[in-house]
Amino acid sequence: MLILAINPGSTSTKMAVFENEKPMVLRSIQHSNEDLAAFDDVIEQMDYRKQLILNELKHINVPLKFDAVIGRGGLVKPIAGGVYEINQRMLDDTHNGIAMHNHACNLGCLIAYDIAKEIPGCRSFIADPGVVDEMNDYARISGSPLMNRICIWHALNQRAIARRFANEIGKRYEDLNLIICHLGGGISVAAHDHGRAVDCNNALDGEGPFSPERAGSLPAADLIRLCFSGKYTEKQLLKRIAGKAGLNAHLGTNNVVEIQQRIANGDKHAELILNAMIYHVAKNIAGLSAVLYGKIDAILLTGGMARSEYVISRIRERIEFLAPVYCFPGEDELEALAQNAYAVLQGKREVKTYE
Repeated sequence: MLILAINPGSTSTKMAVFENEKPMVLRSIQHSNEDLAAFDDVIEQMDYRKQLILNELKHINVPLKFDAVIGRGGLVKPIAGGVYEINQRMLDDTHNGIAMHNHACNLGCLIAYDIAKEIPGCRSFIADPGVVDEMNDYARISGSPLMNRICIWHALNQRAIARRFANEIGKRYEDLNLIICHLGGGISVAAHDHGRAVDCNNALDGEGPFSPERAGSLPAADLIRLCFSGKYTEKQLLKRIAGKAGLNAHLGTNNVVEIQQRIANGDKHAELILNAMIYHVAKNIAGLSAVLYGKIDAILLTGGMARSEYVISRIRERIEFLAPVYCFPGEDELEALAQNAYAVLQGKREVKTYE
């Protein structure tokens, strides 16, 4: 079976062609600021990015004869984890911005559906989007009845890593208690209780440890005062939470390799800020141990920053008393997408309906 997997990001569109679960083609199409400046909204980029994918397939002589096209899921309404066939309601919710977030991942289902509909017999899916919400009732309650806690996290990669780890130790994901931390531009930390992520932070824009591009949890009263100070517009303050925040705000860069080089050259301020981020990541991981009553089979670290020995070694020394720590650098999102689609096509995984 031939499967096309699509993962749109802020500055690139990653795509891969799989034969069953074997990758045949892997491509990352880069988008410059100048290319994207012509569009006022991310959704407006759909035709542009779709055509680049079709051009690339034509360039490498891959015909449009796929059994399935699967895209990275967008920020629609909260749903349970799993594989979803793309339907009109999902398309409408994505176009209407139901989650109120203008993020490139929203293009995943739109492009996948648009390509698949032109291919006879081809199906279109998303899998484990960032809005997967399986939190327990306690986790949803905040200190204000005006605001419930929500989670927006790296569900696709976390679940893929969890299954990979379980397979390596000869067990099922559904039989394990895991704490998984995705270390990327945003950082998500989740407690997985026998195949269900029962607590997780909103890694997109408002909770948890600060990261290369996110402010994480902030002092609430100070934030309110800042909102009414008249110094910033709403748009500027939102950028101070996600984008021009975290390491980027403190140090002028979100590049951890560059920051480590500055530390090696004696930059004490860079060392303080990076070590503070590591400290808060470890604190959040440790906090989720209470959710699982301390019964943790393993702690898994993944994402782009998991390639940094500086970061991983310092997180490890703070948390390894809780459970064995394993590192899975990078992201396997295209592979995870293809595996999910293949499992559905084989009848080994249920396909769900978005309602």
